[in-house]
Amino acid sequence: MSPKADASPTWNSVASRSLRLYHGPMRNDDHASNETIPVTIGENAYRRIRTDIVFGRLAPGQKLRLEKLRDTYDASISTLREILNRLSSEGLVVAEGQRGFEVAPVSVENLREIAALRILLETHALEQSFAAGDIEWEGRVVSAHHKLATLERRMREGDRSETELWKRYDWEFHQALISACGSRVLMDTHAGVFDKYLRYQMIALSFRGDIAAEEHRILHDCALERDAGQARDVLVRHIEGGVEHALATGTIR
Repeated sequence: MSPKADASPTWNSVASRSLRLYHGPMRNDDHASNETIPVTIGENAYRRIRTDIVFGRLAPGQKLRLEKLRDTYDASISTLREILNRLSSEGLVVAEGQRGFEVAPVSVENLREIAALRILLETHALEQSFAAGDIEWEGRVVSAHHKLATLERRMREGDRSETELWKRYDWEFHQALISACGSRVLMDTHAGVFDKYLRYQMIALSFRGDIAAEEHRILHDCALERDAGQARDVLVRHIEGGVEHALATGTIR
C-alpha cells in the first residue's frame, strides 16, 4: 500500500497529554523528544492523585482529607482543593460541599455506560484512522503492539509484577490504533473515557490472558491490512468481554 500523508499531526501532543498518569519525573512522550518538560508542583500533584485513583490506590468512596493529601503529595491546601475540583469535573472525585471530597464510587451500571461510550468513540476513531493512516502510523501501531504483547506474554507466564506498565502499554496500543483519526478532540475525549474504563479493570484486577492477547493481535493485523470492518467487530467483542470478565470477579457491585 502506498504511503499516505499523515492525517493526524496530533499524536505527539495527545500521547504526552491525554494519559494524565504519573510515571516519575514528567517527560515528553517517547514519540516526541527526550527533553524534560517543566511541570508545576500542582500539575505533578494532579497527575499523581489521578494515577492513584485510576490504579485503585485511592479506593472508590475513600475520603480525601486535605491535610493528609498535603503530606502525601507535597502540595498546598489551596492547590489540592483546585486539583480535587478539577478531578470532580472529570468524574473521578465527588465534591460533597462542606463535607469535602471523596473518590468517585463504582457500579455495574456506570461500568456498562463507560464501556458503551468507549465503543462509540473508539470504533468511529478506528475507522477514520484506518482510512487515513500512513507508514508512520503503521510504525506506531507495530511498536505499541510489540510492547503490549511482550507484557501480556509475561503475565500469562505468571509474572504480575508490572501490572501498571501492562495497562500503560494497553492504553498506548489503543491510542496508536486511532492516532491517525485526525481529531485531537476525539482522541482527548477517548483518552478520558479509557482511563475510567481502566480504573474498573484495575479495581477488578482483570486480565483475560490469551483471549485479550489474541484480540490485540487481530487488531494489529487488521490495522496493517486496513480491515476496519473486522477490527470494529473485534474491538466491540474486546471491550464487552473485558466488562463481563471484570464483573465476574465480584469486586464491582
